Amino acid sequence: MSTLVRASFVIGFDGDDHVIHRDACVVYDRDRIVHVGRSYDGPVDEVIDAGEAIVGPGFIDLDALADIDHAILDTWHADSSGLGWSQDYAVNRRRAVFPLEDTLFMREYALTQLIRNGITTAMPIAAETHSAWAESYEELAGVVEIAGRLGLRMYLGPSYRSGVPVLRADGSRGVHWEPELGEKGLDDAIRFVRDVDGAYDGRIRGALLPCRIETVTLDLLRATARAAEELDCLVRLHCMQGLTELRLLREWYGRHPLDVLAEVGLLGPRLLIPHALYLGDPETPFEGSPDRLATLAGIVHCPLTFVRYGDALRDFDRYREAGVNVALGTDSFPPDMIRNMDYGNNLAKLVTGRLEAGSAADYYRAATLGGARALGRDDLGRLAPGAKADLVVVDLSGPRTGPVDDPVRTLMMNCTGADVSTVVIDGRPVMRDRMIAGVDEESMRLRAQTYFETMKAAYSERDHMRRDPALLFPASFRVVEAGS
Repeated sequence: MSTLVRASFVIGFDGDDHVIHRDACVVYDRDRIVHVGRSYDGPVDEVIDAGEAIVGPGFIDLDALADIDHAILDTWHADSSGLGWSQDYAVNRRRAVFPLEDTLFMREYALTQLIRNGITTAMPIAAETHSAWAESYEELAGVVEIAGRLGLRMYLGPSYRSGVPVLRADGSRGVHWEPELGEKGLDDAIRFVRDVDGAYDGRIRGALLPCRIETVTLDLLRATARAAEELDCLVRLHCMQGLTELRLLREWYGRHPLDVLAEVGLLGPRLLIPHALYLGDPETPFEGSPDRLATLAGIVHCPLTFVRYGDALRDFDRYREAGVNVALGTDSFPPDMIRNMDYGNNLAKLVTGRLEAGSAADYYRAATLGGARALGRDDLGRLAPGAKADLVVVDLSGPRTGPVDDPVRTLMMNCTGADVSTVVIDGRPVMRDRMIAGVDEESMRLRAQTYFETMKAAYSERDHMRRDPALLFPASFRVVEAGS
């Protein structure tokens, strides 16, 4: 079945870069694009007139929100000592907060949010805080089914780790190690990749997704590198993202994270690193050249999340000029790639003092072509004949959008993910007129709120002082209950 989508702006691809077609159309037949341009004379089965809108390639999110987000609870805390695991909890009392059924509901809720924001390809990230240790094979097998049903394109694998950050009884921070759990986690992740890679007409691909570098032993990192080579798959490892990480690796190994990655055999074209902010030592974390990162599949830049934690990439243009492939991730709620591009564009100006820094064009490239390059896919992140029919429609006709100048700058400055009206993945409309088929929005919203309240209450159980949630998470203002 062939479909023609017409709009006032179409972001096509000319073989080298994106181009803007005015008053143009995209035609796709089954899962492939067959035409991009001003006119099309061939027969089609369906015509969608998007009107005053941008039709562009689907966004690629390589650190994609896949749970009920914790950032609303911890991004404003001056003292976050009660938000992780205590040593006592890790050793004596840890448990999964939710049964598998509830965890899979949370995953489905998160995946529908990705679609609503125009994300067509995702590599997920979820907090292990509420699990008994890390993600399980069964949990990710459930995610495969959900993604397949919703139509998302995803790179999946259960997380695994050898240790967990803890707060000790004396108030110091450290890592509680149980290396055998990391080894079992890798075994399960390898089995998962072998079992699911290529499922749902190739929309599901396997990847190895160990946790943060400071929670994975060197032996497990080496084993991960060997497994990735054998499986011919990508590895994503969070590192270079915090001063505690830098200090621990300096204390344990006397080296920077990049030196550790080189030693274990991971520093190469299979590796994705979110967030890669800290290039130097703990004393001078932002000093140093990003050129060693140019050997990687890419870094995953998450501007909205990091500005919430008071940090930023220094700087976007410097990384790109060093040959680093920069992809984007949303990492927290909302998984709004448009807001992430806008925040990144503005933060680049702030950290450099240059108005031209972090251009809208370069951030749009990162959200599309950069992600595709990181995945080794020349059929994603672009609208061109032969590419996969993954596309999004962003409505420009709403009264809040304002006048339209350059459509890419208008997209970032005047729009949000709420303006995404239609999403097509592999030629299948997964959202039409902001509606996802088979999803009861109100029921899902109410259940998500209940899930969140349970998640929030569980922080008290892990807190080293067993403080009540009202003390851990005080309201912004005094709360006056109904009837008071």
